Parts: sequence; C-alpha cells; structure tokens
Amino acid sequence: MNERKGADERWPEERFRQLRQQADPDVDKVVAEYLETRPDGSGPLELVRAVIEELGRAKREARAPSGEPPASGVFDALDFAKELPEWGDDTELLARGQAVFADYGLYQSAALFCKCLPMAYVEVSSAKVLAGVSNLATHSLTRRVAETGQMLIDVMGLKATGSLLPGGPGHTTAIGLRILHSFVRALVEERFGDAWDTAKHGPPVNQELLLATIFDFSVVTWEALESMGVVLTKEQREAHLYTWSVFGHLMGVQACQDGPLTLDDVEPVSERLGRLYESSDEGRRLMARLLEEMEEFMHLGWRKLPRSLVHWVFHDAAYGADRVPELLGVPPAAWWCTALFKAARSAHRRPWLGRPAGGVVRWLVRRAGRHIVIALIDQHSGGQAAFRIPGELARAWRIRQSTAAVKTRALRRGVRQRVRAPARKGPRT
Repeated sequence: MNERKGADERWPEERFRQLRQQADPDVDKVVAEYLETRPDGSGPLELVRAVIEELGRAKREARAPSGEPPASGVFDALDFAKELPEWGDDTELLARGQAVFADYGLYQSAALFCKCLPMAYVEVSSAKVLAGVSNLATHSLTRRVAETGQMLIDVMGLKATGSLLPGGPGHTTAIGLRILHSFVRALVEERFGDAWDTAKHGPPVNQELLLATIFDFSVVTWEALESMGVVLTKEQREAHLYTWSVFGHLMGVQACQDGPLTLDDVEPVSERLGRLYESSDEGRRLMARLLEEMEEFMHLGWRKLPRSLVHWVFHDAAYGADRVPELLGVPPAAWWCTALFKAARSAHRRPWLGRPAGGVVRWLVRRAGRHIVIALIDQHSGGQAAFRIPGELARAWRIRQSTAAVKTRALRRGVRQRVRAPARKGPRT
C-alpha cells in the first residue's frame, strides 16, 4: 500500500501536464541552430529523410554515424559515445530484459501490430504526426512501422549483444531518434504553423508521448502477451522495463533520466495515460492502412486474422483501452476467430475446452507474428532504412531473407491477390 501511495505521489496530474508541454530543449536548440545554417532548399523535411538514411547506414556499418553529409553537423553535435547512466550498467539485468524479446519475439511482433501501434493511433497528436510526417518523409504510412520494428530488433534482438553500449545498434538508434524527433518537431512547426494546438497537445513528440512510447513497448506488450497466453514472471517484467528505461534515458525521455521505471510506476502511469485515448481521422486512416498491409500477407482464408487479433488483445483491457478498436474503426473479427477466442477465454471455467483452444490461439499468434515479420522484410528490405533481422533470429523463426525467397513469396502473394480480387469489388469489411 505504501509503495502504491509513493508511486501515486510521484505521478500527480501536474507532472503529466508538465511532461506534455516539454520537448527536448537541448537537442532542439542544436537542431534549430543547424537549420539556420543550412542552404536554401534544405529544410526539415529533407533532413528528416537524411537522418533516416544516415541511421540506416550507421547500423549497417555497426558503428556511429559516418559524419558524412548531409546530416553531419547535427550528428557531430551529439555524443554518440555517451556512456550508460550509472544506474543502467547492470549487464545481467539488460541481458534478461533482452531475453524477453529473444524468447517471445513472434508474440511481440504480433503485439506490436495488434496493440502497441493502435495505442499510438488513439492519441490524436501522435496520430497526426505519424500520418503526416511519415507519409511526407518516406511516401509510405507503413515505412515508419518497419522502422519501429527495426528498433525492436536493434534494442532487444539478441541476448547479451551489448546493443545498448556505445557503438551498438541500440545505442546508435536511441541517440539518432533524439535527432529525428527534433527534426520532426521542426517539420510540424513548418507544415502546421499556428494550426497545431500546442495548448492542448503540447509540442509534437513531447515528453508525455515519449513516456507513453516506453510503456507501449513494455507494459502494453506484457498485457498483449498475457492475452495471447504468455504470462511473464515478475522478474522478467522488471528486467524488460529496466532495459527499456535505459533505452529511454539514451533517447532523452525525461522520466528515465534519474533512474529506471519500476513495476510500482505501472498502475499510476497507465491510469494517467488512459485519458489520452480519442478517435481521429488520422488514427483511423493509419489503422486501416496497417490492417490492409498485414492482411495482404495472410494465407487464403486467414485474411481477417489480424483484425481479429486486435479485437482479442483489447478485450476487457484496463484504463479504457477496451475502446481502442471502436475508436479506430477496426472491422469486426472473423466469425471463426470470435468462436475460438470465446472458447479460449473459458479456460478458467472449462479447462477441458479452454486448454486446447488456448493452444490454437498461441499457434495462430505465432503464425501471425511470423507473417508480419515476413511482410516487413519483403516490403522494406531495401531503401533508405532497410528492415533486416539477425541470422540467429531468422533461423529461430524459420524466415528466409534471400532474394530468391523474397521473390517466391511475392509470386505467392500475387496469386492470393488475384484470388481475393473479386471479393474486394464490394465494400471492404
């Protein structure tokens, strides 16, 4: 009781109001000065693209950004050799946190698409930024999704890789994201001007949203996994949240500057963040596009599995999150999924029925997660920030990344598209 009281006292409403109005002033100042020195025609949009390309090149070369144009000035101004915080150098705890992804990666891939991203889409300012800036910068609403997936791989992809140490891909990603977010704020200011409601939403990519992002990749993921039949131990959750807190510290998340988030913070922060949920045209458009891309990669007869999983993981979700599918206009689940999920939920009342159904659900989730990863590889394995997974994970998940494998899957996808084409002539459901 005293621990909960202490957590509540650390998270008063006033603190959230302050976080909502706070961006990242140190980096924003560097970016503003850099923009003033750029030649005409090189505005925030061009530099957002440049940062994405530079980060992709840096991670491919497994070192800090090269310092080559066009983004050298900003990269040089930040410390890519920044050490981990004094409280964040527990390598054993970091390895245990990374192991949560290594052990349950396919489940977490499904959780990313079916719960974490929808949670971002029901926050209006986040949806506006994602729909507007991502489309402008990459000409693809789902290119940003692939970049998010790559971030998960970089930070959590393999056990004990040292990815969060200086020079590692997770460390490089964290520092680079601070720059990217600052350019995004400059781009929103340029594109939206006075139309951006700072009083209501705060600055784009503000500290409240950054805290929510850390929660999406940790707490929200645990909740999704539990819906899928995977229950993490207290020790696993502590290590996972610790690892994301270290990443948050490097990425400039104010709530992670003085120490890691703990399990005592979960309930009060989740309660406060729950009031952010709201429907918007941008959020519904993002969700529709996400489902469209996911469903394109499903086997025949399985097209509605992704939307069905979205309904599944939000069923009875706490703090008002059960409204997310409705707020985002997610179409109804497939009838066979509805029946299966209902049977799985009956496990506590009818074990003889619930256990088999729960096993089928876990199998479906793993299959969906695998198809999602394949979709990212096949669509975004090239370009300015290629999506790739380490060979060890690819072998464990039985995913081939060769050119021949990608071409073969493209042929099969083309067949599925032709088979499904007649059904798409009517209203999409």
